[in-house]
Amino acid sequence: MKLYWSSRSPFVRKVMVFAHECGLAGRIECERTFVSMSQPNAGLLKINPTGKIPTLLLDDGTALYDSTVICEYLDSLHDGPKLVPPAGNARWTALRRHALGNNLLDNLMLWRNETLRPQPQQSPETLAAFELKVRNAVAALDREAGALAADPVGIGHVAIACALDYIDFRFSALAWRKNGKSIAKWHNTFAQRPSMTATAHVDQ
Repeated sequence: MKLYWSSRSPFVRKVMVFAHECGLAGRIECERTFVSMSQPNAGLLKINPTGKIPTLLLDDGTALYDSTVICEYLDSLHDGPKLVPPAGNARWTALRRHALGNNLLDNLMLWRNETLRPQPQQSPETLAAFELKVRNAVAALDREAGALAADPVGIGHVAIACALDYIDFRFSALAWRKNGKSIAKWHNTFAQRPSMTATAHVDQ
């Protein structure tokens, strides 16, 4: 399998952390791929009509996207405990946590894109709204930290950990740990997992 990949993308990282947790990282060939809001990647557009990463190209030529679909596919390839529980309360809890982590990442990416606009074009109201949403999500995670620590690792854990790491990567000045001590403690432990240390962001 070939993964169109960037060390800067938190959604790519989510897929790679998930792959490591499933024991499948060794089956994935990563191809560095540049994408941006203003510069569509012509080669990638031929494979993924949205022009986004991550995109997973299977051996039969099938392309899978986005990160959620890729993670579901990877979960189908191994015989260990599923990171997306198949049924019951555990499934809905994992999917809800995944949605929280994924939407936090969406807001972080949109926030960053706004900060990259020329200063006169930036909207202070939009920037303030993104900061409020991110801080609110961290507060919600702080209330759930104990349950996260108690439950088996699932797709929600992966998405949340990647989102918090992306705050450190792109928004270090936010100092989210100050008012999120419980989720910071959980994150500090989860960040030591081999899946996380093997996939750390690199700004290149």
